Amino acid sequence: MATDAAVCSGDEKTAHLKRLPSASDPEGGLSLFRADLLDYDAMAAAIAGCQGVFHVATPREMLGPAITGTKNVLEAASAAKVRRVVVVSSMVTVEINPKNWPKDKIKDESCWSDKEFCRNNEDWYSVAKITSEEVALEYGRQIGLDVVTINPALVLGPLLQPIRSLHNVVNADAGGPDRMRDKLWHIVDVRDVADALLLLYEAPGASGRHICAPHFVTARDLLRLLKRMYPGYPCINEESISDMDKPAPMTSDKLRKLGWSCRPLEETIADTAEFCEQAGFLGDLQGAPCRFPPVYNKI
Repeated sequence: MATDAAVCSGDEKTAHLKRLPSASDPEGGLSLFRADLLDYDAMAAAIAGCQGVFHVATPREMLGPAITGTKNVLEAASAAKVRRVVVVSSMVTVEINPKNWPKDKIKDESCWSDKEFCRNNEDWYSVAKITSEEVALEYGRQIGLDVVTINPALVLGPLLQPIRSLHNVVNADAGGPDRMRDKLWHIVDVRDVADALLLLYEAPGASGRHICAPHFVTARDLLRLLKRMYPGYPCINEESISDMDKPAPMTSDKLRKLGWSCRPLEETIADTAEFCEQAGFLGDLQGAPCRFPPVYNKI
């Protein structure tokens, strides 16, 4: 596993990885490399001898590094003659104001978000994700490298390490927005994403893009589900959620046809809440209502 040197600066950053089952196995255990996506030689050293590559990193702030980093990974993978590269993209490359796509038509892998729309809104993360996925697929075709992409939805579930994520469905941020849009949210469990990644590497029939967004629920229905599952937690009122038109959802049928399956949404939410409790994220509510994170109102 290659880790960004700017992010992984000490043992505390990788301790949870070293605790993984079989991580210390001398035959096929975990190896960690300090690597910079912008440094081709560093990526080549990390990928040398690998049969497959999972590229999961996209810098949030800068478009150039996202594209250059993706190309460096693909070039190093090609030089190492890996069998396949699995690139983790995002649902934001599918669902944001797609051109010439009727609102009532279910979105599949042929649907692309409007990159110029995202650029005009200064949504640079989505621009980077769209561009990186385009580059990965086209570059793979040009150099004859087997590249497949996966487009996960909002990822929930228990984490390997106790850090607070912006995307936790249970959020105790008293500074969160007082009002929410009744947006249609697509959700997937992090463990199901991991299963999908392995499947896409192994399945002979995998090709191109693969949407990984099995559950879709409105903000209002998600709030009702949380209140039903956790009646003791303070939550915002339904009146705080504003109505809005909703487009048709995305489909994960292509991934399912490869043999992928997923957990029920209720199981994912229950395990997410249990993780948040054990990590101490819910111990400081003090009567403040749980809110969805502010980012939910921006995308």
